[in-house]
Amino acid sequence: MTQITYYGHACFEIECNGKSMLFDPFIRGNALASHVDLSSINPHYILLSHAHSDHTADAVEISKQSGATCIGVYEVCGYLQSKGAVSIHPMNIGGSKVFDGIEIKMTQAIHSSSFEDGTYGGVAGGFQISTDNSHFYYAGDTSLFGDMQFIGKKRQLDFAILPIGGNFTMDVTDAIECAKLLNVNKVIGVHYDTFGYIVINHQNAIDAFSEAGIELILMPIGGKYII
Repeated sequence: MTQITYYGHACFEIECNGKSMLFDPFIRGNALASHVDLSSINPHYILLSHAHSDHTADAVEISKQSGATCIGVYEVCGYLQSKGAVSIHPMNIGGSKVFDGIEIKMTQAIHSSSFEDGTYGGVAGGFQISTDNSHFYYAGDTSLFGDMQFIGKKRQLDFAILPIGGNFTMDVTDAIECAKLLNVNKVIGVHYDTFGYIVINHQNAIDAFSEAGIELILMPIGGKYII
């Protein structure tokens, strides 16, 4: 069983194998997530897809309060450590590591990556997560690219978490094509509605995925979903 809690934008927490992983924490700066109590979030691991503030803004604070280990590319981890993150584990694209029975593999993403002060953030990435009972993919911020067809070939994905807002990332149309390349029929949408640039029509998006034979799940902020 995998439980997902959505905190808005591209931030979500996934519990599996008795551990929790928080992805791309951006909560305090998101007006749509103002009802979320940041102090109640205590993951074991914090996974960062890239350096942009809408994916890293709350990482240090949550790391300090929870003792969570920050996982991401070398440059992102080093920067967060310099700002006070209590524990880091640097990785890079193509690398994998097992943490408490959870295999985390970093995948390619096509996107820029720098911190708000201009510090270089290395390359953007995504994550494949595998346990004995669950296998899923978080694309991070990315465009559609052909090598997505190789992600999940080793093992069938249970679901994928894909950006759908367009402008900065894939839009709904490209996310559908991504799901086809991944051979996955269940998608959780992220990276939409937070800013004016990426507001979408929810029903149109759900219908478009449905016409392609794919279930699109748009979670309410603070909502939970079990797969």
